Amino acid sequence: MYGNDFVDPDEALNAAETGDYEAALSQHAEGGLDRGEGDDASFDALIARDLRIEPRDAMPEEYRETLIRQIAQHAHSEIIGMQPEGNWITRAPSLRRKAILMAKVQDEAGHGLYLYSAAETLGVDRAELLDRLHSGKQKYSSIFNYPALTWADAGAIGWLVDGAAIMNQVPLCRCSYGPYGRAMIRVCKEESFHQRQGFEILWSLMQGTEEQRAMAQDAVNRTWWPALMMFGPPDTGEAATTGGHTEQSMAWGIKRFSNDDLRQKFVDMTVPQAQKLGLTLPDPDLRWNAETGHWDFGAVDWGEFWQVVKGNGPMNAQRLAHRVRAHEEGAWVREAATVHAAKRARGARQEVAA
Repeated sequence: MYGNDFVDPDEALNAAETGDYEAALSQHAEGGLDRGEGDDASFDALIARDLRIEPRDAMPEEYRETLIRQIAQHAHSEIIGMQPEGNWITRAPSLRRKAILMAKVQDEAGHGLYLYSAAETLGVDRAELLDRLHSGKQKYSSIFNYPALTWADAGAIGWLVDGAAIMNQVPLCRCSYGPYGRAMIRVCKEESFHQRQGFEILWSLMQGTEEQRAMAQDAVNRTWWPALMMFGPPDTGEAATTGGHTEQSMAWGIKRFSNDDLRQKFVDMTVPQAQKLGLTLPDPDLRWNAETGHWDFGAVDWGEFWQVVKGNGPMNAQRLAHRVRAHEEGAWVREAATVHAAKRARGARQEVAA
């Protein structure tokens, strides 16, 4: 696994390598979230016992709509997220790097497919979700509206962006909605590879020339704060009363931790890794707090976050235009695949009839 040459292989580099993920994996394998025969299958009873809701179960419309919104945004983020790094495949510095990056971008496409499939179990059509994305009615993660200016960005995206994504996604392995939770089991394991390859890229650059080290530091400077924004706006303390979805999503077992708790866990895990790499995180307020046992960090610029969400980020227009163009140019592929599938289905029916 990438990164083992540079750190203790027993040291977790991301949340998918911690006990939290192992516990979720074990619970999944043992059916710990699945109901038994004779269990009360009503929605409230299943939620109260921390058991999974399945597609055929009755569920409140608000629960269904919340899941569609969240899963769709997650799926959109996976396919839009292919663009920043995909742009570097032809310019990667070696054949090995090209192969790794192609595998990673391909994984992201696969994650999008898992997630759109999970959303479809809620009765929404994938084409409708894509229409909502292309029209701007649904969003994707704001992090992908920033440019990847140098090869070092591939490292920063892997290390920080995928690291933040994993911290968000490991708790989703225990999501109350079965298809979403099961999809996350595989996604998190693959994302762990992505984060480690990003760490390795930055490690290699930091062992290089002064120019390479400066390039790595610049990429981290530009990525750090948008990565912290990935957890969403504050939702604890006074912010808990200003709206948002956290309280209800936690009551339904969709979310397990607040945005602020996950952000803190990410900072605590990432600071020692930055020290190992020899990189400086661009926060003058970053310091260890012995009383709390956590790293204190500076204020996130939520004004910038909301501007990007509203479509005013550096790459919003380009990312969405590229996505729409690719979708339109790929229409003939989808049509051909549909015709081919129908032909095979007719052949299978005729064979059975014979």
